[in-house]
Amino acid sequence: MQHFKFLKTVILTFTISIIGCSSPSSKTENNFLLLPSVSEINFTNQNSMIDIDILNFAYSPTGDSLPIRYGSTKKLKIADLAEDSQIEFSILSHENQVSESYSLEIESNKIKIEAQDKAGLFYAFVTLNQLLEDARNQQLTLPLVKIKDSPKIAFRPIHIDVKHHLEKKSYYFDLIDELAQLKINGIIIEIEDKLKYKRRPEVASQDALSIEEWKAISNYALNRNIKISPLVQGLGHASFVLKHEKNLHLRDNPKSDWAFNPLNPETYSLQYDLYLDAFEAFPHGKYLHVGGDEVHTTGRKSGKSALELNLIWLNKVCSFAAEHDRIPIFWDDMPLKQAGLMGPIYDANMPSIKVDSIWKANEPNLNRFIDQFPKNCVYMRWNYHLAESYGNGKAMDWFSTNGFSVMGATAGQTRWTLMPQRESNIDQIRVFAEQSITRNYNGLLLTLWDDDSPHFELYKRGISAFAEFTWGGLNRSKPEFKKVYRHRIFGSDFKSEEYAFIDRLDKPVALWTNLLVENGTHRNALNQVKNPIDEHIIDLPEFDKKGSWTQKYSKRLAELQIQSIELNKIRKTITLIQTESASAKYNLEIYNEVINLVDYNFKLMKSLKAFDNARLPEDEIKLIENMKSLVEEFDIVREQFEEVYGETRILNKPDNYILDQDHHRHPANQSINFDWQFTAELMLLTKIKNHIKTHVSWEEGTKAIIQKMQK
Repeated sequence: MQHFKFLKTVILTFTISIIGCSSPSSKTENNFLLLPSVSEINFTNQNSMIDIDILNFAYSPTGDSLPIRYGSTKKLKIADLAEDSQIEFSILSHENQVSESYSLEIESNKIKIEAQDKAGLFYAFVTLNQLLEDARNQQLTLPLVKIKDSPKIAFRPIHIDVKHHLEKKSYYFDLIDELAQLKINGIIIEIEDKLKYKRRPEVASQDALSIEEWKAISNYALNRNIKISPLVQGLGHASFVLKHEKNLHLRDNPKSDWAFNPLNPETYSLQYDLYLDAFEAFPHGKYLHVGGDEVHTTGRKSGKSALELNLIWLNKVCSFAAEHDRIPIFWDDMPLKQAGLMGPIYDANMPSIKVDSIWKANEPNLNRFIDQFPKNCVYMRWNYHLAESYGNGKAMDWFSTNGFSVMGATAGQTRWTLMPQRESNIDQIRVFAEQSITRNYNGLLLTLWDDDSPHFELYKRGISAFAEFTWGGLNRSKPEFKKVYRHRIFGSDFKSEEYAFIDRLDKPVALWTNLLVENGTHRNALNQVKNPIDEHIIDLPEFDKKGSWTQKYSKRLAELQIQSIELNKIRKTITLIQTESASAKYNLEIYNEVINLVDYNFKLMKSLKAFDNARLPEDEIKLIENMKSLVEEFDIVREQFEEVYGETRILNKPDNYILDQDHHRHPANQSINFDWQFTAELMLLTKIKNHIKTHVSWEEGTKAIIQKMQK
């Protein structure tokens, strides 16, 4: 055995000497790609002599415990003596270093880690695991490298929105592990009716998790340096509370479940009860997000302005938060809108001189109430696609210059029907991260709204981009980030541009979105319009008007031809990655189901076009039969889609679930089952079925002509 170990060392040393002589630093850097990027990293052109296969022990001269670890570092145990270990780690706090910082150095025969605190130690081992993964996956030895690392933004939370559906409990634990390895340190969870409230049980959905279940998830997150804080929607977005008969009297508008009456004392006793239960479920959270966006209240026609009513409510809930050692967070849009200052925020082309003039004219509307803005509140400026606008900066500056805490909120998507599109909103995430760093805001939130409820796996790239730019700052460009993302998620063999299938999938999905609906209608609105099947779903070809259907939808059909080719290429790329890589298997399965649904709609349109252009009666009959087969095929497509999605998420709401009235187009809240995902498809298939049954110009008409010709 000793002889074997000696021989292995000799071989390893020889291999290292060859690699060290032939691998320049730039190549080493390209082989070891960390996500998020680190503050300082210095490679040499040499490699260590550490055998990663027998890296089993770690020693702490300061007596610190090992943090929770992942991958290859998970097997590490504490060594009693320094000479028994090739990893030495310690927590040594320094006054001039920020929280969560660490240094990591790989020497020839030693790995040294020094961390500012427990969080820094945790992140040091996260980084070490990525280096080990890259070495193992590429059959390389560890490089000689020095790393110094710290976050650019202290508070880096993501938003998890569970108002329209829950994931299976196990998925939340897996998700927390993934977020922790991206150095995300917070979650704002929009809980709504997915908590079994003890104090107000009527609010809870039947499928809600208990306080104890959410607390277990919260504890799990805390052990991975993630603190979960609740978002309990307050003044508006209150359908989850106000749809219940018991609470109808608390509505601002008796006919709408959207907003509370802020002048009714019972509003607050109810909201406080919800807060208290949420505090128990998420005991480690530093914050209470109270919502407050997109609402115009009248106080039952009290004569008070909407801004005044908003601030009355905000002061009460902020005082309650302070009493319970929580920092309240408030969406800042309504005071700005009610003061007449919202327009410049979402107009990047508006000249600064005009923005300034609007502010000069309308800022007094805010200043008049400035003493009524709670000082203990964080004002969250949400802007998902124009964070760089001059007006957005003016709004944030008003709060900060007046002594208020400010935090930004960006998004992991801008349009997210079926999947996040527009490159996962990477550009805007980067812009808002830069602003948050340079202006020293109190943090940055990544919102992940559930309105269209894409699978959470499809948010992963947006989350990774957020982690990159909030932890690492602006070290990487967007193309560089995408390369690193592919490297880490799919494997080092798939980091090149030819495997960038997510970007290429944007256009086919964008076409799919409204492919089956008439111009001027969005699929998300189908359940909210009159006569959707007859007036808003596309027409069907007529037997006696050959070619007219093709002409009417010629632009769609031309684009469909292009995107069909692209879709097939994407499918082949995913299949190749699945075949060659063991990474991200489930993530790729989800993307495959997106492709299958898009492709089904493409096939429907191609079939309709073929019928519209058929000239021979016998061809028409064959095409009708093909159409019937396609109608039946949808059940298979849907079943497979739901099977894959259902591995991690709960697809259906309880049978007794009361849908919100909802004044927004939230398709995920438009049915208690998964029908909402397929609204346009189901309506078109219904239209086709009815057409086949009743329209003379289809099957019956064709058969009659054939019989006549035969006679």
